[in-house]
Order: sequence, then C-alpha cells, then structure tokens
Amino acid sequence: MTPLDWLIVAGYFVALFALNWWVVSKNRGTSTDYFLAGRNLGWFLVGTSIFASNIGSEHIVGLAGAGATSGVALAHYELHAWCVLVLGWVLIPFYMRSRVFTMPEFLERRFSPASRWVLSLISLVAYVLTKIAVGIFAGGVVFAALLPELHMEVGGAVFNSFWIGSVSVVLLTGLYTVLGGMRAVAYADAFQAGILVFGAALVTFFGLQAVGGWGELRAVLGSEMFNLWRPMVPAGVESTWVPVKEAGRMAWYFNADYPWIGMLFCAPIIGLWYWCTDQYIVQRALGAPDVREARRGTILAGFLKLLPVFIFIVPGMVTLALARKGAAGLAAFVDASGNAAPELSQAAFPLLVQHIMPAGVRGVVVAGLLAALMSSLAGVFNASSTLFTMDFYKKFRPLASERQLVWVGRVATIALIIVGLLWIPVIQGARGLYDYLQGVQGYLAPPIAAVFFLGVFMKRLNAKGCLSALIVGFALGVFRLMVDTPVTLGMLAGGYTEGSFLWIINNTYFQYYSLLIFVVSCAVLVGVSYATEAPSEAQLAGLTYGTVSDADRAETRASWNQWDVAGTAVVVALILAAYLYFNG
Repeated sequence: MTPLDWLIVAGYFVALFALNWWVVSKNRGTSTDYFLAGRNLGWFLVGTSIFASNIGSEHIVGLAGAGATSGVALAHYELHAWCVLVLGWVLIPFYMRSRVFTMPEFLERRFSPASRWVLSLISLVAYVLTKIAVGIFAGGVVFAALLPELHMEVGGAVFNSFWIGSVSVVLLTGLYTVLGGMRAVAYADAFQAGILVFGAALVTFFGLQAVGGWGELRAVLGSEMFNLWRPMVPAGVESTWVPVKEAGRMAWYFNADYPWIGMLFCAPIIGLWYWCTDQYIVQRALGAPDVREARRGTILAGFLKLLPVFIFIVPGMVTLALARKGAAGLAAFVDASGNAAPELSQAAFPLLVQHIMPAGVRGVVVAGLLAALMSSLAGVFNASSTLFTMDFYKKFRPLASERQLVWVGRVATIALIIVGLLWIPVIQGARGLYDYLQGVQGYLAPPIAAVFFLGVFMKRLNAKGCLSALIVGFALGVFRLMVDTPVTLGMLAGGYTEGSFLWIINNTYFQYYSLLIFVVSCAVLVGVSYATEAPSEAQLAGLTYGTVSDADRAETRASWNQWDVAGTAVVVALILAAYLYFNG
C-alpha cells in the first residue's frame, strides 16, 4: 500500500461518514424510519441495497477462493439471480399488503404467534453463527493478506493485522448502523455497491491483462475449470449418487465439485429461502413505498447479482493461473501438483490485489473490499436489531413508545457488535469459508422455505402444521450440526467409527441432507395440517393465493408494465447465456 492508496482509502471513509451524517440528520426518530427507512426507499436504493448486503465477505474471500480451487463450479449459486425475481413477482405483493416489519411477523399473520417466536429465535442465532462470524473473519483475512506487517501493542499484548482488521470493520460498521438505522444502511449500500463493482472490475481487468487475456487463462487452467455442468453430469455413480454399495457395506459419498443432484434440487431451495424469506434481504424491499418500487428493486438486484461470476470467481481463477506461471509473489499459492494450496486459497483475491494492481488503483480496490465487508455487516446488524426489537421487545412491551423502540434497536446493535468482537478468537482459525456458510444455511433454511412457500400457495395449511414443520426441520438441522462440529474442530481423533449411524450422518453430503430436511418438513407441514382443523378464512384474507380479493389482484396487476416484464426477461436470458457458455 502506497501513500496514494492510503489517501484513496481515507477518502472513501470520509465520503462514507459524510453521507451517513447527512442521512442521520434526516431521520425522524420513529421505528418505521429507523427499521424500514420510513418505507420510502426508491427502486434504485432497494436494488443496490439488496446487492450490497448480499455481496459481502463470503463472496470476496469465499468465491475467489472457490474459483481458485474448483473454477466456475460455484457460479451456480450466483446464477440463482432468478430467485430474487421470485421475491419481486410472487411474494412481495403479500408482504407489502400485510405491512409487516419482519418475516417472522408475516409468519404470525399467516399461522400463529408461536411460529413467529421460533423463526425469530432461529434467525438471530443463525445470523451470529453465519453472517456476523463470516463477515468478521473475512475482514481479518483481507487485512492479513494486504497488510501482513501491520501490528499494534496494547498493554503488552501484540495484535496482528487479522485482529486489527476484524475489530476495525466491526466498530466502524456498527457506528453508522447504530446511529442511522435502515436509512443509513440503504444509502451507504448504494454508495458502497458502486465502489465495490468498480474496484472488483478493475481487479478482473488488470488480472486478465497480467495473465495474457481470457484465451490464455483458459489455456493455463484447462477447460474443466470453465465447466459449469461438470458437477451436474454424473461422473461416476460413486461420486454423485447416494447411497451406493461398496465392499458389501453402505457407503455415502460426495463430489467436492458439488454433485449434480444437490445443485439441481437442493441449491434452489436454499436460494429461495435466502432471497425470498430471509429478513436480511427482504427488509430492503419492505422499505419501499409500494409493490412497484419493491419489484423494480428486485429486478435491478437480479442484474447486479450476475456480476460476482466475473468480479469474484474469475479473479480467483486468475490468481491460480498466475501462480502456475510463476508470477512474482504468487508462486507459493500452488502446491507441487499445481493446485491452489488449501491454506492460501481464501486469500486469492487480496493476494491478487497486493501483487498485480498498480499504485492508486490498489487503493480503489481496497476501498471496494471494505465497502463489501461493511455493507454486509451493516445489513445483518440492522436486520438482527429489527428482529429483536419488533419480534421480542415489542411483544413484551406493546405500549413502548417510538423513541423506546429506536433506543432498544440501537442497544441491540451494540450487543451484536460486542458478540462479534468476542467471536473473533473462535473463527480466527476457520477454513472453507464459503462451504461453512453454505453448510449451516443448508441445515437451517429448508423448514423456513417450506412454511413460507407452501403457506402462500396452500390455504389449507394451519398453525399446528407450521409449528410442527419448523420444530422437526430445525431439530434435524441442529442434530447434523451437533454431529459435524466435533469432527470439524478435531475433538474426535479419527472421527466416528466407519459405517456407524453417526459416521453416515457426518459423511452425507450437506446438500443431500438439506434436501432430506426439506422433504421431511413439507411432509410434516402437510400431514399435520390435514390431520387437524382448517384455518379460518378471516385469518387468511390476503395472505394466500386462494384468499386474495379481486381488489388485491387488480392492485397487483396495476403495479407492473411491459418494462418490468422486459427487464425480468433480460435477467433470465443472461442466466441462460451463462449456463450455455460455461460448458467446458
């Protein structure tokens, strides 16, 4: 980092906090303003905020690392941009009509208060274990790779660049989130999204120049690294189907490049949960004034969501190609076989920035990295404080004033910042960032996706079915996490006994287990609902397709025109084009 780079990074922070100071001065101090920006976000702010919140640490660190190890395989997740279109076209009309603050609140309207409490609690725990933990870890990884010599001594204790980066990202992000709430987060996201896309595009441009162009990249890495369909095509029964017989016993296998069954059937379930029912994402759309603005925001987010394939995965592949060609400073990135060294793969993106980017441009890219890290953390801080305040505190204190609700939201955010700081020692040695995140989400998401989507499409489903499905589904997910954690942390020498029940559970590929949870959750939801009394029509009014009034249908139809359809069609066409191009 040269003085010019530091000057650019300093300019980013000055601009960010000047913007947030202006936003804070516009706040009116109400709960609607603090948690949903007064329901006054236009489509551009909705779309950029969704994108910036989604594109966080796991993309910068995780996707680039995955690109270096398995090529474009994980582009499947990024090409799930169609899921955010489902949010805009299918679910937004129901959410906006209900005027809810949170997704658990919508579940209460559709089913029961107990369902709301269960989902709120699980969501808060999941945010700490995934989004907050991952965001903090990635901040440390970026700083450790870009500024390895940075250290600070406090009271005799020496803190390295990982600690300094992690703490800085948490504190700076928490500051403007506490002060400005959702409005500050949304405006900051729009600003940061522009810096992120521009900076990451520069990395792709200079990286391809350094490696010799797109054709040379394909020549160095080979066609298989550019084959999206590789994990979708059976490469052998033992690597794609589960279970199979081997040596007279039942064995369970997985393909490290993501098996085609899991990508075809499980990945969309996780995508629909994340883009359509997760408070972290949907809260941005709830901040729009009406269905039209919210839907158009999701269409913009769909366009932007296609970018990570090229601005995160491709740079990771470029890092691998340059390392294979012996580029200065990157030789250690590959092992003797020419593959990315596992302990360095997560540093692919910052290493490329450190060794390839020219002075000045490097500062822009670092600002973009910080923008992504901070926008992701700001999103989860704001979503978590909204869940705690509106789903727990307001339930216990229904007469709380608007000022009290805002105050509690700020205190909740500060508490999350403290939890994040305390979590740093736990995650400092973490590996497989993106796989960790996908695994935890794969175990917690299926029952939520089941109750939301089936609940909207099937009016016969009732509160008892919903609660049963959530409890059973979450129990299956928590059980898998309890089985996996001792092995992951090295607490069991040699793991479980081969062939035992726990060994089978631990060795079942996470997408297959996730698909099992979804099937079981759906079965419990439908079975229990039909075995018990039907919900009343009054409770379901406007909350399912079967109970929408003619006036509601007319209002929804008036909220879109040919331009909305055309924009949606272009997003879908681009997704199909990517699948056709990346075929090896």
